[in-house]
Amino acid sequence: MPSLLILFEKHLAQKGYSANTIASYHHDLRQLFSFLKEKDLKKVDLITLRSFISSLYQGRQAVSIARKISTLKVFFRFLVKQGILKSSPVAEISLPKIPTKIPNVISVDEAFRLVEGPAGKRDRAILELLYGCGLRVGELVRLKKEDVDLREGWVKVLGKGNKERLVPIGSKAHAALEDYLSSNEGVEKGKLFRLTARSIQRMVKKRGLKAGMLKKVTPHTLRHSYATHLMEGGADLRGIQELLGHASLSTTQRYTHVSLQQLMEVYDKAHPKA
Repeated sequence: MPSLLILFEKHLAQKGYSANTIASYHHDLRQLFSFLKEKDLKKVDLITLRSFISSLYQGRQAVSIARKISTLKVFFRFLVKQGILKSSPVAEISLPKIPTKIPNVISVDEAFRLVEGPAGKRDRAILELLYGCGLRVGELVRLKKEDVDLREGWVKVLGKGNKERLVPIGSKAHAALEDYLSSNEGVEKGKLFRLTARSIQRMVKKRGLKAGMLKKVTPHTLRHSYATHLMEGGADLRGIQELLGHASLSTTQRYTHVSLQQLMEVYDKAHPKA
């Protein structure tokens, strides 16, 4: 089984899956192998997999179970394509229904307070890209200097599945990047920011606390806020989908729920009949 796992992980890497996603798949499949002990994968049937999935429900949320089932589906589909199995025993298993989670966002005033507060040139450029361009932290970490075109005003982003997209750079982000690049000879080659995703997450959290945020702020909070503020400003849903790099429009539609929720809050606070 370890050799199959290595083969599967190489397949995922060739498909453009991120290192974090591959690590998650590795963890999920290790759990499966531990459950199966030394059982031959060719003898694994629907009943065995249902038993394994049932064992996962202890203390886990539906979204975690759904991810693990998705891992099984991808893995067994791979085994079928490799000719190791004739059919996938997990094909008949459905994903659990996941309640719609409304994204965590901050207001425009809060975003400006966080992004425009006292910061070094590098951190300011990072914050402007997260909120001003809606980048995922993994996309930000992968950016190279040549991905940024300040003259044309866009940044080339390598998203999920190795899909490239062009995202426009606003005037504030443009100024912050220009300031950062002009003072850093070290970014002439290689990565734009020599930081890990974890260090950026820590920086954003620290900046949120300094800005007096009561809620936890993460890089993804800024991405969610970018999309929500575009929606509130009248941006087209499909346009937002392209900017965010979402494969499915249904993923982008979460932000309509945020705007509606905020409208209800405005109504509740201000309308005499509320």
